[in-house]
Formats: sequence, C-alpha cells, structure tokens
Amino acid sequence: MKRGRTGLKSSCQAFPSQERAKRQKRGASSFAEDWGNLPHHVVLQIFQHLSLVDRARASSVCRRWNDVFHTPDLWRKFEFELNQPATSYLRSTHPDLIQQIIKKHAQHLQYVSFKVDSCIESAEAACDILSQLVNCTIKTLGLISTARPSFMDVSQAHFVSALTVVFVNSKSLSSIKIDDTPVDDPSLKVLVANNSDTLKLLKMSSCPHVSPAGILCVADQCHGLRELALNYHLLSDELLLALSSEKHVHLEHLRIDVASENPGQTHFHTIKRSSWEALVRHSPKVNIVMYFFLYEEEFEPFFREETPVTHLYFGRAVSKEMLGRIGLNCPRLVELVVCANGLEPLDEELIRIAERCKSLTAIGLGECEVTCSGFVEFVKMCGGRLTQLSIMEEVLIPDSSYNMEQIHSEVSKHLGRMWFPDMMPTW
Repeated sequence: MKRGRTGLKSSCQAFPSQERAKRQKRGASSFAEDWGNLPHHVVLQIFQHLSLVDRARASSVCRRWNDVFHTPDLWRKFEFELNQPATSYLRSTHPDLIQQIIKKHAQHLQYVSFKVDSCIESAEAACDILSQLVNCTIKTLGLISTARPSFMDVSQAHFVSALTVVFVNSKSLSSIKIDDTPVDDPSLKVLVANNSDTLKLLKMSSCPHVSPAGILCVADQCHGLRELALNYHLLSDELLLALSSEKHVHLEHLRIDVASENPGQTHFHTIKRSSWEALVRHSPKVNIVMYFFLYEEEFEPFFREETPVTHLYFGRAVSKEMLGRIGLNCPRLVELVVCANGLEPLDEELIRIAERCKSLTAIGLGECEVTCSGFVEFVKMCGGRLTQLSIMEEVLIPDSSYNMEQIHSEVSKHLGRMWFPDMMPTW
C-alpha cells in the first residue's frame, strides 16, 4: 500500500511540471510569433537604430524581418569602410555585403561615402565599387582618406573612369567631397554637364590635376553652388567674378587652403581688391576661410590690400609684420588662430586687430608671446563679444601690472564670465 501511494503521489507531482513545460512552450512560440508579426513600420524603426552588423543579424530572425532589411529607406545612406586587415585596425565592410548592395540596392543609394585607409588596394576597391554604380541616384558623395591620401596612388585613368560613372548616372548630385584625389578638368566638365542644376557643395582641396580653368567651368555653369573648398592656386579674379554674377546664388562658404611644401619654390599670385569686393557685394554674408601652411618669407603677396577674409588659421610660424597687416586690412575677421610666432610680444598687433576687426569673436594663440598688460587691453577692447578665447599659459608674460595669479580674474571681469588660460599637458 505504501508503495502504491508513493507512486500515485509522484505521478501527481509530475503532472503539474509537465503542464508547466507545455505552457512555457506555448508561451515561447506565441512570443516568437508576436515578434514575427510586428508591423512593418515598427520593425523598420528598430532597424534604423541598429548598426549594420546588428541589422544583418536581425534579418535572419524570420522572412519578414529579412524583407524589412532590404527596404529602400534603410539603404539611402551608406558608408563603405575599406581597410586592409594587415595595416589597419578599423573594421571593413564585408565583400559579400558590398556585392549584395551593388546587386540589390544601388538604385536606392543617395548619401554615399567611402572611407579608405592608407593602402592603394583600399582606394582601388573604392574605385571598383564606384564603377559599378550605374543605376544610382546619388545626391551626396564623399571620398575620405583616413590616413595618407591613398586615392592619389591610384591610376588617374582608373579613378576618373570610376568617378565619371557616378557623375553621368546620378544627375542629381548636390554635395561632393573629393579632396586629395586625381580628379581632373575633363571629369569636372562631365560633372557640370550632368549635375549643373543640383550641385550646391564642392570640396576639392589638394587636387593637383585641376586647373583654374577647370574650376572656373564649374562656377560658370553651377549657379546654385553655395559652398566651395579649393587650393589657392585655383583661386582667380575670374573665379570670384563668376561667383558674383547675377545668375549665381549667394555664396555661403569659401574655403581656401594656402600651402607650400618647399620654401621659396612656390609663387603665389595676388587677387585684386575689386574681385573680393564684387564677391562680398553679391554675397554679403559669405564666410571666407583661409588656412595657411607657409614659411615666413612666402607671406609677401597676402593682405597688402583689404581682404574680406572672416576666418584665418596659421599652421606654421607667422611674422609680426603679417599680423600687423591683418589688423589693417581684414575688417571682416571673425576668428584668428596662430599656432606659432616668435619671441617678440604681439601686444601692438593684437590691439590693432581689436580696434579694426569689430566682428572678431574667437582667437587662439599657441607658441607666441603677449605681455599680461597687452592681453588685458586686447580683451578689454573686445569685451564680451569674445565667445572663444584659447590662450596657452606659456604665451602670457607677467609684467609690472599683472602676474599670472591676477590675469584670470582681470580677463574674466572684461569677458563677463570665468576664464583661465589653457594649460600644456604634462604627459
């Protein structure tokens, strides 16, 4: 009898556990079915917050999610990362995925960028992809070298051939960033012939195969161009006048890189004051940004006359005389950054800039020297309009009026906010 009771009891105990397992199984299956039956727009919104890798993994959950994975909205913006595992720690877009994109989503791509490392193989791979985008409607194209400019190592014929495929087939390009590439005049003519009505932004600094005539062709035909970045050797009076024509929209941003690798071997031409005035008259709010990477003896042609530059950045040492000319002839100056100067205090130059440059709101000084009294006077003249004031502590020279303990409180008083000089890291 005891054995019978025990067996009955154990069987009764087993029954709830079996039922519980069945219920859990049914719950799990219904839960999975619920995920699979989520509305298309909900899954799409989830996918938009996932990285490409997670999105690809999620697409294997069920057929419905895989269908969402191939929705055109998810492929309008894509960044191809092309890196060689042996030379780069960066993640690279899988070759199988690249082929899937070209096969199924080339016509959906609108905002495309290519990030390549320093290897020529990565740049050539980018060109191979570009040459296959024959059914695209790309609006934004960016070719970005994350290290050295590897696109310059690619055969010019290969690069131009691939780029013109996109220029010809897109017909709606509005933004192009092709710095440090072997683009040339003929390919720019193809760009203009197919995208003149839509092009608004063109960045092409350090493109040695482009001539002033090539960039002038773009300005003459692309009347909607609002932003332009180029090297100084491409800048001309004719270009500024073309950007100032009645047909052209107001230019918003003009970036000019002025660079020299071999001191004394580069000749820099002069732009007429009347050409600058025509540009500002046509586009009164234009930002004119100039980056200088020159040696001191090469600054001779610049700022001899009034120049409507708004942002100035000096990557190498610049003389006191040059800074004095800036104070006299750059009344529209908004931002000034000087990485290095010399061992002579810049008090007079800064005070002149404060007097003449009434729009100045930001200044940065690196390896320079300014007396504490001169610096306080500069800040006092500028007042609260200085929204950015980045000065290394080593720049300031204590004098009879102010020491380093007093300078921050005096400057803070004139700025209307707390200010301290920047400190050089000790590591």
